Amino acid sequence: MIIQAFPSGPFATNAYVIACPQTKKAALIDPAPECSYAVERFLQKNQLTLDKILLTHSHWDHIAETALFKEKYAIPIYIHPLDQSNLEQPGSDGLPCWISIQGVKPDILFKEGDLIPLGNLQLEVIHTPGHTPGGVCFYCPKENVLLSGDTLFQGTIGNISFPTARPELMWPSLAKLAKLPPATRVFPGHGPATTIGAESWLANARSIFGNY
Repeated sequence: MIIQAFPSGPFATNAYVIACPQTKKAALIDPAPECSYAVERFLQKNQLTLDKILLTHSHWDHIAETALFKEKYAIPIYIHPLDQSNLEQPGSDGLPCWISIQGVKPDILFKEGDLIPLGNLQLEVIHTPGHTPGGVCFYCPKENVLLSGDTLFQGTIGNISFPTARPELMWPSLAKLAKLPPATRVFPGHGPATTIGAESWLANARSIFGNY
């Protein structure tokens, strides 16, 4: 798997391009503010064909340039239905936002266990509510890769004090991730990559972060 992070915007949100090296089909995950120039240069340099946009959740710093890419490439947008409304009407989740973001309708609504094709690869949808109701991670068993959005970071978890957060749902979400193979590489929505094995606290997340 080809995977490249593009930390972008005021919170250095990680937009990702992932691609199948055999077919050159690529997906853009979480088009963050100001990521488009670097993403397009990478696609051109590596002769990749952008095939779809995958959203881990709908907070504005993860969806800011979704409409831009949709308009330019005419590709489908995927999101969980519980985060759909904020994609269509950015800001309806009550998070402060000081930039203008164009709303856009998704093309495909996925759910827990769905398999998303990408060339010769498949991404499994793991529904991980907590940070948002429709937050998800994308897991590729073949490559031992997890794109964790804002559910799991190196050493910590996504904020569960936001207006639409579901704190009580974060713990079972993290328990799902704790069951993945320890060697699984984790690419989060902010910050550096890690592995499931390196985050050995996952099984005890509630006792550590329960008052977060």
